[in-house]
Amino acid sequence: MTYEQLANFIENKMRMSHIYQPVMLMTLLKNYGKCHEIEIAKAILEHDQSQVEYYQKITNNMVGRVLRNHQIVEKTGKDYSLVDYEILTPNQLDKLILLCRQKLHEYIEKRGREIWEHRRGAEGYISGTIRYEILKRAKYHCELCGIAADEKALDIDHIIPRNKGGTDDESNLQALCYSCNAMKRDRDDTDFHAVRESFKHRDENCLFCNIKKERVIAENELVYAMYDGYAVTPLHILIVPKRHVTSYFELGQSEINACNKMLGEIKQKIEADDKSVTGFNIGINNGESAGQTIFHCHIHLIPRRDGDVENPRGGVRNTIPGKGDY
Repeated sequence: MTYEQLANFIENKMRMSHIYQPVMLMTLLKNYGKCHEIEIAKAILEHDQSQVEYYQKITNNMVGRVLRNHQIVEKTGKDYSLVDYEILTPNQLDKLILLCRQKLHEYIEKRGREIWEHRRGAEGYISGTIRYEILKRAKYHCELCGIAADEKALDIDHIIPRNKGGTDDESNLQALCYSCNAMKRDRDDTDFHAVRESFKHRDENCLFCNIKKERVIAENELVYAMYDGYAVTPLHILIVPKRHVTSYFELGQSEINACNKMLGEIKQKIEADDKSVTGFNIGINNGESAGQTIFHCHIHLIPRRDGDVENPRGGVRNTIPGKGDY
């Protein structure tokens, strides 16, 4: 390829969804037109600010804190310094570096790939768009411990790992801080095969397990949406988990995520189709005493319009007569 052809590609034809193409080309150009894939990966890493920020947080919140507590390092502003560095001789420095290398080698030999499993957990490409959506859905907080992203870096975690059959569907993704992600992978002994198989559970006598295909207006991997057969307002929709489960409280996190995603999508569609909608009630009848008549979990999304009842005050509180006004 000539200079003119390559320059034309870079200036006019390169369509970028990330930094990768120009970084790879720069690396090849700097290395006489050929280099190992690891060198290209390292070059991309140098330009990946999110990875720098990830390890910056580890430096401050983990390793730096431990070494400060042992009074081995000090921190002034954003700079770290080794206590009494100036009293060490060049020979002592070389020996200390060698000791660190030996310690590092021993640890890697003992633990192997395991030490990086929390970073390999979501192995495979998760697009920036999906990552953004998952973080936004989590309000930029860890979905396990609740810590904010500005305090601890967040990973995109597969609730059911890929190697256990988990998919890249958004309902199977969650935002976890690096600590919770690491602990989840080290300690979670859930039988994920059984969990995955349970998503296929259907009851042959259940109306919602045997819903006719033509009644389904939208679906994702774990839930579907349908019009309520006894709608209380126009466009009253039911969000129904595909797995046969009686109670909302029996749903797994993937199913809850899928339900919430579907609720948001259907809400937007209703608002686009009917400009008279000014509010919504979201409700779940959980148990016979709460009014549940079909014992397969389902969520009501009920569009509301100004004036559809004389006095809407209290909303769902009116499920108990006389308790809506307060």
